[in-house]
Amino acid sequence: MGLSRVHSRLRALAAAVIAAGLVVAVAPVTAARPTVPEAAAVAAPGDDWLHTEGNRIVDANGDEVWLTGANWFGFNASERVFHGLWSGNITQITKSMADRGINLVRVPISTQLLLEWRNGQAAVPNVNTHANPEIAGKTSLEIFDFWLALCKQYGIKVMLDVHSAEADNSGHVYPVWWKGSITPEQFYTAWEWVTARYRNDDTLVAMDVKNEPHGKANEAPRAKWDGSRDQDNFKYACEAAGKRILAVNPNLLVLCEGIEVYPKAGVSWTSTTPTDYYSTWWGGNLRGVRDHPVDLGANSDQLVYSPHDYGPLVHAQPWFTGEWNRTTLERDVWDPNWLYLHKENKSPLLIGEWGGFLDGGPNEKWMTALRDLIVEHRIHQTFWCINPNSGDTGGLLLGDWKSWDEQKYALLKPALWQHGGKFVSLDHEVPLGGAGSTTGISLREVYGDGGGDPDPVDTTPPTAPTGLTSTAKTSTSVSLSWTAATDNVRVTGYDVYRGTTRVNAAPVTGTAYTDTGLTPSTAYGYAVRARDAAGNASAPSAALSVTTDPGGGPSGAVKVRYKNNDASATDNAIRPGLQVVNTGSPALDLRTVSARYYFTRDGGSPAVSAWCDYAAVGCAQLKLRVVPLTTPVAGADAYLEVTFAAGSLAAGRDTGDIQLRMSKSDWSNFNEADDYSRTASTAYADAPAIPAYTGTALAWGAPPAA
Repeated sequence: MGLSRVHSRLRALAAAVIAAGLVVAVAPVTAARPTVPEAAAVAAPGDDWLHTEGNRIVDANGDEVWLTGANWFGFNASERVFHGLWSGNITQITKSMADRGINLVRVPISTQLLLEWRNGQAAVPNVNTHANPEIAGKTSLEIFDFWLALCKQYGIKVMLDVHSAEADNSGHVYPVWWKGSITPEQFYTAWEWVTARYRNDDTLVAMDVKNEPHGKANEAPRAKWDGSRDQDNFKYACEAAGKRILAVNPNLLVLCEGIEVYPKAGVSWTSTTPTDYYSTWWGGNLRGVRDHPVDLGANSDQLVYSPHDYGPLVHAQPWFTGEWNRTTLERDVWDPNWLYLHKENKSPLLIGEWGGFLDGGPNEKWMTALRDLIVEHRIHQTFWCINPNSGDTGGLLLGDWKSWDEQKYALLKPALWQHGGKFVSLDHEVPLGGAGSTTGISLREVYGDGGGDPDPVDTTPPTAPTGLTSTAKTSTSVSLSWTAATDNVRVTGYDVYRGTTRVNAAPVTGTAYTDTGLTPSTAYGYAVRARDAAGNASAPSAALSVTTDPGGGPSGAVKVRYKNNDASATDNAIRPGLQVVNTGSPALDLRTVSARYYFTRDGGSPAVSAWCDYAAVGCAQLKLRVVPLTTPVAGADAYLEVTFAAGSLAAGRDTGDIQLRMSKSDWSNFNEADDYSRTASTAYADAPAIPAYTGTALAWGAPPAA
């Protein structure tokens, strides 16, 4: 469907409160607050700039850092100041973020407000001066400067995000970076001005060029991604803005988000047919980077790609239909749209927005899955959001703008950078939380590179990885997994050895790897070593020998056989019969196997249900889900996914007969004649048009061509 959200997160609640007047008397804050931030541990100027190396972000010494933060919106909206200052205190909110491990705050802002600041038109916004005496009478620009000083005091770094062209609570809904009187040139000029203003302040370390460029194929305007210099090409806009930013301050990180749709192979951007495009969340489609990477010239090591991702409570995307989990999300959504950039060591990723309500159900399931991915791969992230008035996600703070949602914070906490039980600042001198912090430390305390007595040299290697096993194989590939090693500081990656040769070009940041380009029917020996931040390598894991499958015929340790149990191609049911066969030598864990039967729904109700009528392994052992394709292809606009709750197959054995049935909710007829996976055969035969996967790896057949 490709539908992305129209956020309610910046809407009526905040506007109504502000309209009621923020300067009305509320209970005054009991402790007097300073008019300027208090003296604290002071960062050495200019020592905290960051750059990239492969898929990592590092400091000037080459030490890896992990940007883990949150969003606080308001400067982008009509109020032109952080939301929440109608009751919360700016100093207390900022200090609490630092104390709880937020080392980076993404601040949405508008091009309009930046231009007003440049032109000397900054106005005094409505804030509750009883709650915020330290900013009474200040303009929006002076409040921002005051807050930057607070961030410096508490060890927080800042990223600016042009959230919209105009200062508008719903400005992000407009799909491109120009609107009305705001031209593309003014967009670039605004970035140059704010970069120049803060070029000597390494509190502000990153610029997110534009929030969520989007738009579908049949909409105008819409953002595209190609090699042109067209006004609506966001790849070009990101390059142009990035180069102009870096010409002023070459030390800033420049973040480029994705778009919404990207054309399939052979399709031009002139097509207005939605099915010609891959579609996902606004800002989440970075498929175009493979064909058209952003080029920042001599400063390309300042580039970070920044997708956004949300759960089913924001919008019920098709990948949240039926049975789904982290494996299906990673395989079907994250890998093809943006995660490949990290896995292939092309670029760091910073997930600029993710978050939502904890519903005890699918939204929380999605949020946990993405959190686990972030932690496993140490992907940079800014959680959406601090604000409790985000309509479709809620926030980390509760409605009093002081108390924290402890359950939501507990979910986020593992994705905040911690070392030795304390949160890590991106500042070399100032601990996160400021001088005397009991919850945070500085970069110098982690790496010993910021002056003073350095930390003792770490000479302790990690433990050897254990549990090395082959999870899948074909005639030309072997998939491996292992149990994570431990270290006295931190394991930073793994090296996979085939014999004595290291086969991974970049450190493996997870605990799985697929070795490709192998010879059929050949035995290979594997071992894995862990590495830590100091470069110490562990002893090798126990060796594992794996023999690739014979060549010829479909590859994989599994295949699918099919027969047609329905003589009519035009009735109201689809009745495939399936068998899953173990073609490998070791036993096949059926829990790792999934098969996909592709079909068209042919009008009528789009809702399709699936049932197991009979299975030799027991219908209770099967899990069925019907998944609509985001963009239909020839012969399919949906597939039936079959997975197994338990069971294993010995070498050469099959599951026996599995009889399945699908019907639409309105019981209207199908036309199966052109369905991709269907044949007329009434006897079991090999079915390469019913692809099978082991884990996330394609092990049999092929899906329909996009």
